[in-house]
Amino acid sequence: MARFPLMAMVSLPGQLGRTRRFVRGAPEQFAVAPDGATVLFLRSRAGDDPVSCLWALDVPSGAERLLADPAGLLDAAREPAAGISAYATDRAVRLAAFALAGELWTVDVGTGTVRRLPARGPVMDPRPDPAGRWIAYVCDGALRVIEAEVSGDTARPSTARSSTPRRTNGFARPIAVPDGPDVTFGIAEHTGSTSGSSPRGHWWAPEEPRLLVARTDVADVELWHLADPADPRKAPLAVRYAAAGTANAEVTLWIIGLDGSRSQAHWDRDAFEYVVGAGWDAHGPYAVVQSRDQRTVRFLAIDPDNGRTSVLNEQHDRCWVQLVPGLPARTPSGSVVAHLDREGTRYLTVDGATVTAPGLQLRAVLGTDGEDVLFTASEEPTETHLWRHRPGHGTQRLSTESGVHSGVLRAGTLVHTARSTDRPGGRTTVRRDAQPPVPIASFVERPVLDVHATRLVLGPRHLRAMLHLPSWHRPGRGRLPVLVDPYGGASRQRVTAELDWRSLVSQWLAEQGFAVLVTDGRGTPGRGPDWEREVHGDLFGPVLEDQVTALHEAARLHPELDLDRVGIRGWSFGGSLAVLAVLRRPDVFHCAVAGAAVTDQRLYAAHWRERFLGHPDAHPARYQASSLVTAAPQLTRPLLLMHGLADDNVHPAHTLRLSKALLASGRPHEVLLLPGVGHQALGTAMSEQLLWHQLRFLRRNLGPDAL
Repeated sequence: MARFPLMAMVSLPGQLGRTRRFVRGAPEQFAVAPDGATVLFLRSRAGDDPVSCLWALDVPSGAERLLADPAGLLDAAREPAAGISAYATDRAVRLAAFALAGELWTVDVGTGTVRRLPARGPVMDPRPDPAGRWIAYVCDGALRVIEAEVSGDTARPSTARSSTPRRTNGFARPIAVPDGPDVTFGIAEHTGSTSGSSPRGHWWAPEEPRLLVARTDVADVELWHLADPADPRKAPLAVRYAAAGTANAEVTLWIIGLDGSRSQAHWDRDAFEYVVGAGWDAHGPYAVVQSRDQRTVRFLAIDPDNGRTSVLNEQHDRCWVQLVPGLPARTPSGSVVAHLDREGTRYLTVDGATVTAPGLQLRAVLGTDGEDVLFTASEEPTETHLWRHRPGHGTQRLSTESGVHSGVLRAGTLVHTARSTDRPGGRTTVRRDAQPPVPIASFVERPVLDVHATRLVLGPRHLRAMLHLPSWHRPGRGRLPVLVDPYGGASRQRVTAELDWRSLVSQWLAEQGFAVLVTDGRGTPGRGPDWEREVHGDLFGPVLEDQVTALHEAARLHPELDLDRVGIRGWSFGGSLAVLAVLRRPDVFHCAVAGAAVTDQRLYAAHWRERFLGHPDAHPARYQASSLVTAAPQLTRPLLLMHGLADDNVHPAHTLRLSKALLASGRPHEVLLLPGVGHQALGTAMSEQLLWHQLRFLRRNLGPDAL
């Protein structure tokens, strides 16, 4: 049997770690100046360079300028690690602020001058006010403010190391200090649900020195621990974790002025305990709050003087209200932009009126530019396109080629990223009316192998799937063992029109002699609200049924698939699905590889798990039916369990409890624990050995004749 070139087979797992899953070298986090002539972004210098730098693109000339290089800012004794992970700007995009090595740094975008401010650290989430006079940041649970012009270390533009500090006693003080050991200001866990970016907890007023600030009290949240058994001298890390059915953090919102004034925003917290969004726009501060059962979401306007709230928009659903990134929002005229789920379609709405067509599934709102709304949506679930709604002109699709598209729009300037199947990272261009597009270079490495996959639509539900075959395989030259390689959960699609690192892993496994089948079933995004809600009350049943259907349908179309030798692998939700497959359907699946699997649904995050199963006190049968631990005695097939011991998303207790139950039932299995590894193991230094370990297990249990 022919073999794939050895270099490519050996190199892809190593390339995953070196490139951090093909993220390094890709431009990201774009900020557009009000005149559209300058675009800021983060990018490392090469596809294997871990240090992200801050860059500026001059759109008229197409020239890029390096604004801040962490390697040149820190002294030799302090490595920059991942570099600049995030930044924020003032309204004019003249001043950018970022945290580096726990310190506060600013960049004058015009001159390129980089300064280290004498801020107390460690600094988290620094954000200039719109006028560029102040910078707010979080330090040790307090929200602090410092003058943007206070003297500090000064570095020459781009690469110079900072000089000896020149300190002054400029304005730098806390404006919100924790009033208890479990209280923090300026951080809120769930606000990323509607912002479309990472969670944040403080927002400047547009025209005055006041902020909307989140206060988070975790005193009632359970205290969990993450230990490192490889280092017995190291104390376990204590983390607060709100598992299903347990207490959440208490989050309140406050309007705080630099003059010391403050008032609390008031709403019915007993009915709406989740704060899933907040901000301060031209019309004032606002909040998005959600009930514990997630069936009701309110968009609240907050009076900045007394904290009283009024309802701008309210949504209900019998299962759950989907939180759409970027929504709800307000335009400069005060129009409320939201979404509506009706008759199988997720619509974009403006002031309650639908503005998109039936069958066009809204994905996210990326922002507003005046009254224009930039959003992504799908007609075909494997593709995500860029759209604009303009009052009086309707909706217009801005992207043309097949792929997964995103963008940033300001002052008529569009930063457009198109991800397709030709290379990871995509292509980014800046577009302005009547001007040629200006590219922003990507340094993402080219993968060492090409994907050889056939896109399939399978079964009566028209399941989207990809079948990866070895590049060396020829029809009629033997049957191939099958590896089912899904994710299957509600947070991610696997079958899309972009080259994702997971697709490369699937192809690498195919090159070892497998037919690798990837299928998106019920519950996955992109096919509308009815499809998503098929898993309400039963997380796994419909998902597993769709995987079995896809497998049989693919084998009918491709007789080279050997259904007598079928394995399944997955991570996170996919790991849970892999375990469940060999527990419930050992007649179909002959072995499983499961990483970071949620095995006891009561031990997973309340906000995510209760969305699908409800509160465990109200629906104990749902949790019992979804428990892999209680089903452990059913195991009759080989099973490999893997888990990172530093995983603070899916606690290692999930794998250890399942292993304990399997041992108690006399069910043989294998366990691989990964010291120092978090929730995502691939892309770390262990990538190569981890993939080879899985491969050896699959080869051993699906038979050597295939190889």
